Amino acid sequence: MSILTSHPDTKMQSIIEKVQHGERISMEDGLYLYQSDDLLTIGQLANQVNLKKNGRKVYFIENMTLYFTNVCEATCAFCGYKRNPGEEGAFTYNAEQVIEFAEKHYHPGIREFHITGGHNHTVPFQYYLDCIQGLKKHFPNVTMKAYTAAEVEFFSRISGLSIKEVLLALKEAGVATLTGGGAEILSERYRKKMSVNKATTEQWLDVHRAAHQVGMKTHATMLYGSIETLEERLQHMVYLRELQDQTQGFMVFIPLAVQPKNVNAGIKRRTSAFEDIKTMAISRLMLDNFPHIKAYFINIGTQLTQMSLTFGASDVHGTLIKERISHAAGALSQEGLTRDELIWLVKGANRIPVERDTFYNEIKVYE
Repeated sequence: MSILTSHPDTKMQSIIEKVQHGERISMEDGLYLYQSDDLLTIGQLANQVNLKKNGRKVYFIENMTLYFTNVCEATCAFCGYKRNPGEEGAFTYNAEQVIEFAEKHYHPGIREFHITGGHNHTVPFQYYLDCIQGLKKHFPNVTMKAYTAAEVEFFSRISGLSIKEVLLALKEAGVATLTGGGAEILSERYRKKMSVNKATTEQWLDVHRAAHQVGMKTHATMLYGSIETLEERLQHMVYLRELQDQTQGFMVFIPLAVQPKNVNAGIKRRTSAFEDIKTMAISRLMLDNFPHIKAYFINIGTQLTQMSLTFGASDVHGTLIKERISHAAGALSQEGLTRDELIWLVKGANRIPVERDTFYNEIKVYE
């Protein structure tokens, strides 16, 4: 497939040739793409890579977001979800309350519970195990996609267990895969500046490495659009790419546009559509060993999610049902979508919707 480029300069031409010959692009190449305004060429390249990997199929899952607690010891500058113990709005649900909420919103098509929350130091590690065990007992056919690498590192600290021991305890309780959160930007400069006083870059990567070693497939995110440099975004992707070379344990990468902590914030406080779509495409090009790039409608909205399907994305996440963390930080999108809406979204981009399970096994293809 040829590329129609409006700026056929030597550097862009060399990147095009690298990609089309299956060669890995460098951080320097990625920086050039970020600095280029030739969005259509970048998008066409990413689209080529995705079509080669996934054809015209775009994946989604029927899932539900669940939150056990918003009490958190961390003080991340970008977070609007966290509460301190005893603060107005703080909550810590027991297993019975979580099950009651899930039962209220559950229907037989739901295949996954997506579970994240605060680093609540007022309850023991056993609390987090009990909530999972209770859910798994009541919903044995639902996959537990639970906890971030940062939460796992936190569990290790409060329990005195090693990372591997925590992961094995979570598996025993019913956790099948880790979520991709807690990565933010894998840069210690960024983490210090943004008060990300939770897992370090090295610890986040080590948790996923250990998860892959005990047989878990996991997810990876990047929270872009605040104080990080373009080089830090690209280094973040390189860290993930290098770990994937070693383990092949990541299923998908999810670039997350940072939210402004205020639903009424002006457009200058939000990422631009140009930046969002370019980041999606560059992610597809840099992360050549990741099967999927996910367009997350909660952060970039449904219309840009649809556009992303021709800029390298092959996944539109899931139904979610009442997402709270991004909306606590000022997201303007819907809190969830129905299966029919997701199918409509994908078909509107002239792609083939595929309902999947957590591990990308196909449930139904909507030709």
